[in-house]
Amino acid sequence: MTGLERKSPATATVRQEVEERGYALLKSYRANSSGEEVASELGKVLTLGEGSPVHRLRPTPKDDAAPNSYSGIYGLDVFPFHTDMAHWRHPPRFIMLRCVVGFEEVPTLLADGAEIVREADEDALARALVQPRRPVKGRLPLLRIFQPSESFGIIRWDDKFFRPASRAGEHGVESFRAALGTVSKHSIALVERGDTVVIDNRRMLHARSPVPPGCEGRILERAYLEQLH
Repeated sequence: MTGLERKSPATATVRQEVEERGYALLKSYRANSSGEEVASELGKVLTLGEGSPVHRLRPTPKDDAAPNSYSGIYGLDVFPFHTDMAHWRHPPRFIMLRCVVGFEEVPTLLADGAEIVREADEDALARALVQPRRPVKGRLPLLRIFQPSESFGIIRWDDKFFRPASRAGEHGVESFRAALGTVSKHSIALVERGDTVVIDNRRMLHARSPVPPGCEGRILERAYLEQLH
């Protein structure tokens, strides 16, 4: 796995890597800069509600987390592969994850949705309707697992928070699960302060490995980007 190591990357190079393989890794990038500064340099930052658009992520035991969150369900165990905001009609385009305190033992895992689409039945995935398990603004919108377009399209996947909404949806979920189990996975450990990965959230699935004892102090910064510079 290659990264853009220990030098200021041209943002066009970051964008090119993300377009080609779905993510770009920046090693020890601007370690003394804030997450807000780096996110703004890399792209157009998406603000969700009030407060900072950059969120700090810490491993949280189940009992200390909101019950309907990943931490509330899985705690310090593995987080399954998913795309963020899969229940949105237009999920955030890119995710920036940046190391504040890292551990080699807790990597971020990536799976290429383009490989999954090729491995599974693309037409079936495009017909597969799913909907959130809980209402979104009082509604249960119908969404496609794979929404194709000229520039690949949008993959939505969250096996915990949405469910099939049709027979085609059931077939599509089964087909997607099976393909996800066979495609290659990438393991990226954000260890040094400033280690940063930019992920195409409409193509790549991500997961978190289990948090072993002694690694509970892991801290990542996360920001969503509408576009890359």
